[in-house]
Amino acid sequence: MCITIAANIAESAILEKPMCFPDSIVGFTANPKETTPEFMYYIFEYIKRQIQNRVSGSTQDNINIDYLRTLEFRIPKNQNEIKNILSTLDKKILLNKKITATLETMAKTIYDYWFLQFDFPDENGKPYKSSGGKMIYNAELKREIPFGWEVKKLSSLLIKNSTPFNYQTTAPTIDLSVMPSNSISLDKLNSSDLFSTNLFEMKEGDILFGSIRPYLKKAGIAPCDGVFAGTIYSYKVKNFSDYNFALSTLCNENFFNYAIQISTGTRMPAVNNEVLLSYKVAYSEKIAELFNRIDIKKFICKNCQENFKLETLRDFLLPMLMNGQVKIEGG
Repeated sequence: MCITIAANIAESAILEKPMCFPDSIVGFTANPKETTPEFMYYIFEYIKRQIQNRVSGSTQDNINIDYLRTLEFRIPKNQNEIKNILSTLDKKILLNKKITATLETMAKTIYDYWFLQFDFPDENGKPYKSSGGKMIYNAELKREIPFGWEVKKLSSLLIKNSTPFNYQTTAPTIDLSVMPSNSISLDKLNSSDLFSTNLFEMKEGDILFGSIRPYLKKAGIAPCDGVFAGTIYSYKVKNFSDYNFALSTLCNENFFNYAIQISTGTRMPAVNNEVLLSYKVAYSEKIAELFNRIDIKKFICKNCQENFKLETLRDFLLPMLMNGQVKIEGG
């Protein structure tokens, strides 16, 4: 096992193989006569806040090994039962994430084949371009596109969301700090009470794009109703049949590269919304509708929301199981 003692302090993990550590990480092993690595992982999750509070408000930005040696905690007799309950929740969370990752990969692959390589299914079910489908040169895109396709700006497909948030309530919040890079699944949330300004209403399924430092490649699906920070652009599609196409375009490597090129500023480069939506794409209404038969939004939002509930339940149970407030068989 290991635990971080600098930067993101008190983050722990179980190692699947031997490794070397930087100075900011400490490795340790569980005493097999007393406990297991899996249970010790949950122990460190249980006392994480205690460790972090020691550093909070201090001039030091790390904890030392001597402090870790002084930590005391109870190892309950029913540690296996506690571990099994918590790990069952974590395994379901991990399974949902794997399903989402598989769906993301599938959607990105289809988008690449159909809308970038133009090997969408022709009338015979064969790859269009590879099977000799007619292509014509398009001067706007400076490349060949399938015969019958058109060129559209993203502004013809998307509407920017900008309804201000009512600060008298508290809502789940997406800001850049919780948006992962290169993932359309936004499975972490903040709370609106951490912000005093610059929040806007968010609806489940809105398409979000990080407007600051586009090289971080942050874009994806709003997992639930809530609010988003003003450092993010939020969009709705004008026609639902274009949802998967618009989402995949905004999350594609080519679009991130475009956003990087048009960004302005040195320390915190930002992209202008109007310039961003002037991006041009080859478009086919028929193929976009076919692509939209995969309900990406439904599955990803469902998995994210289920994981939010499972994580909340796990975090609620963890301290009560550790301090004996919740009794289970064998405790």
